[in-house]
Amino acid sequence: MMTQEQFTHRNNVQSTEKPHVYKVGIYGWRKRCLYFFVLLLMILVLVNLALTIWILKVMNFTIDGMGHLRVTERGLKLEGNSEFLQPLYAKEIQSRSGSPLFLQSSKNISVNILNGKNQLVSQLVAGSHGVHARGRMLGVKSSTGKLLFSADDHEVVVGAERLRVWFGISDTFPVHGGSKGVQIQAEAGDIQATCRSDLRLESKDGEITLDAKKIRLLRLPEGKVSPSATRQTVFEVCVCPNGKLFLSQAGTASTCQISNNVCL
Repeated sequence: MMTQEQFTHRNNVQSTEKPHVYKVGIYGWRKRCLYFFVLLLMILVLVNLALTIWILKVMNFTIDGMGHLRVTERGLKLEGNSEFLQPLYAKEIQSRSGSPLFLQSSKNISVNILNGKNQLVSQLVAGSHGVHARGRMLGVKSSTGKLLFSADDHEVVVGAERLRVWFGISDTFPVHGGSKGVQIQAEAGDIQATCRSDLRLESKDGEITLDAKKIRLLRLPEGKVSPSATRQTVFEVCVCPNGKLFLSQAGTASTCQISNNVCL
């Protein structure tokens, strides 16, 4: 058993020792690094917020859209000049009321029409080499809906009241028909062919047929007759060996041999 003196001595020893205090927290260089990272994070947040506000101001972001692009009840409304770097898919494209729709491309502008199987059925390409249209039928109508021109695999129809074709002086106008030939037909009105030099009708394997109630050959020369011959208004048409036509006064017999000086 511990004596009273030993117990008193132990209590005196414990009372002379100082109590230990344990500090809780970050101190020293760790504390300085933490403050530095917090300050850096605040600077990044402020810079990010400033850049976001600047982008919103430059791009003109609003509740209705951004820049020249506006979101309306009918769809997207784009104002001003815009550039599309990728294909544009839209159900309908309209210009602003009273303003034209202007399309510009450095290469070409292509309009493709696809069917339900994504197969090309019609195409319109406008490029530096010209305008090319591809489809089953090409039709041009007036503002009133009247058909002016149509073309398909079987026929070409011109529905205008007047067709005018103009060519330069040094140009030619060749018309080539297929295996069925070329047919020119006027449902109403006349067909008039006028040229500055010669008009030539040639048929190599067939004949030339003039089928009309009245055929007029104007400005044909007249053969010379003797002064004693009676003057009359009835003539016969004579043909020279070289193909020239001339008029000779009609008689009881042919007078072409008498007045054939035109053939010389």
